[in-house]
Amino acid sequence: MEQHIRQALLAAAPDLFGAPIHESLIQFQQTRRDMEGDLTLVVFPFVKILRCSPQEAGAKLKHWIETHIESVSHCNVVSGFLNIVFTNTYWLEQLNQMQDQPNYGFAPADSKPTVMVEYASPNTNKPLHLGHLRNIFLGASVAEILRAVGHKVVRTQVINDRGIHICKSMLAWEKFSPVNARGERETPANTGLKGDKLVGKYYVEFDRALQIEAKAIMAQWQSGNFSDTPTAIEEAVLNFEKAKEGKDDKAVAALDDKIKELAKNQTQILQEAKQMLVKWEARDPQVYLLWTTMNGWVYAGFDQTYAQMGVSFDKLYYESDTFLLGKDQVMEGIKSDVFYQKPDGSVWIDLTAEGLDEKLVLRSDGTAVYMTQDIGTAIDRFKDFPDLHGMVYTVGNEQDYHFKVLFLILQKLGYAWANNCFHLSYGMVDLPSGKMKSREGTVVDADDLMAEVIEKAKEMTQERGHLEGLDNTAREQLFTQIGLGGLKYYLLKVDPKKRMLFNPEESIDLTGNTGPFLQYAHARISTLLEKAAYSITPLSLTTPMRPEEKEIIKQLAQFGATLEEAAKGYSPALLANYSYELVKLYNTFYQSVKIVIEPDAAVRQFRLALSAKVRQVLAQALGLLGVEAPQRM
Repeated sequence: MEQHIRQALLAAAPDLFGAPIHESLIQFQQTRRDMEGDLTLVVFPFVKILRCSPQEAGAKLKHWIETHIESVSHCNVVSGFLNIVFTNTYWLEQLNQMQDQPNYGFAPADSKPTVMVEYASPNTNKPLHLGHLRNIFLGASVAEILRAVGHKVVRTQVINDRGIHICKSMLAWEKFSPVNARGERETPANTGLKGDKLVGKYYVEFDRALQIEAKAIMAQWQSGNFSDTPTAIEEAVLNFEKAKEGKDDKAVAALDDKIKELAKNQTQILQEAKQMLVKWEARDPQVYLLWTTMNGWVYAGFDQTYAQMGVSFDKLYYESDTFLLGKDQVMEGIKSDVFYQKPDGSVWIDLTAEGLDEKLVLRSDGTAVYMTQDIGTAIDRFKDFPDLHGMVYTVGNEQDYHFKVLFLILQKLGYAWANNCFHLSYGMVDLPSGKMKSREGTVVDADDLMAEVIEKAKEMTQERGHLEGLDNTAREQLFTQIGLGGLKYYLLKVDPKKRMLFNPEESIDLTGNTGPFLQYAHARISTLLEKAAYSITPLSLTTPMRPEEKEIIKQLAQFGATLEEAAKGYSPALLANYSYELVKLYNTFYQSVKIVIEPDAAVRQFRLALSAKVRQVLAQALGLLGVEAPQRM
């Protein structure tokens, strides 16, 4: 209707305004909820051309629209705005058209360019945790939303299977894994522990050993013993100690952290991990076999977790493959003066002219850094998918600077597609106890969290009853749908850019803006339609309509636009909150009218059709969020 009115005003402009007008003058917005109206036309742009007050301009536009636009019931002039009210017949026609569209709100498949969405991207030195869950659910949902608006989508993850952090777990397993009576070190097979959890255990063990060594070195320094310390490190420590004089506690703590970092870099265990990384890049057979074995354990564990989450990928990339391509690009970039080499052999790029700084892309020992492998991965993807238009990287906001640098480097290397790369930056997830730290073992394990919310959903559902006729398998499936649905919705309903506090109890609540609240609405409508033996038939356009019914149709009519907005902003939160508003409107309607027992056949059919469309759109929206919509609850 907005477009229809726009075109009508443009066609009538010479008579209405005395001259043709530019389309930009015609500005619409949603009518405020506290006012009557279905669409608002901004009057102010017409004041100058009509040479009158906003009230007079509004009155003239009101008369013209009421006279010439058949679907308009009447208009209200409010200051510099014209609130337009559509007829009931118009809204009934809208609902009739919706009934005939099984994919209502969705764009034709593959009608827009191909986009790759990266999410998950775990390290193979620890299991997935709560922070990964926000990443994975966000990326998976954005991929589905982009597909819903017409994009061909490739879902991918890059598995961080190399680097110093991987070597830390490997080295700790070699050093600290106990040997059983058969002479075997710990494995998933002989411990019954998921592979990712076993490897993560030794990542924590490495950090414990590192802290002990660093503490001992700092104690030596404090006693004045620098016998095994390089002169440059000794001077740096003494300078930091001297700088503490007269400083407040916060400044002293920051200086102590710098000293501690120097001590960590002097530990024997960290030096051994660095040596292992060099051996790995040189394809040392023993190190490579250990790496392959432990990564295999982790992949098996990840697969179990992904299956429980209900997420999957179209293409996997491994940094152990792509970092070599990145190193080749760096060497080529030196020849073209994109990068430069320092006397110690390390390679850098100078981005100070772009307002950034100098960035390391290759260490002095020849090993790659994250930036190196990300360069290689990006190039590899566009070779694999020549029709790729752009990429979306789902990565936490602590990496904002990294992606600014990455995209700029790719542009400088001559890759035009770098302009279509987007960092979907999201805020961290906190717990009531504070920030999680993987190396200290203070994370919330993803498997444990999913099991917890499913168990809480089970307790809640059993307390409420309504499980008659469901066998044990169906009940367990329902508990999983509710628990995981609540978890996903809770993590997605918040704007991605915002940091959030996670509360598992709230996530499965049946009231408020929660997944189970929406799931229950879907189940209730399903029961209603089944009881009424509903089937689609054309609606009578003379059926009387209540205000709350009209509001529901208006909300349904916004579904496609909401999808487009969510896709444009890479924000499932927009879709989540749209769904919540739809259910609130429906609940108001459900509680105020008769439906199945309504005596007027036309009204009854209309209300059933309205309910059916709410159920369909709700199921579609929940599906795009990765949330299942149960038939019973």
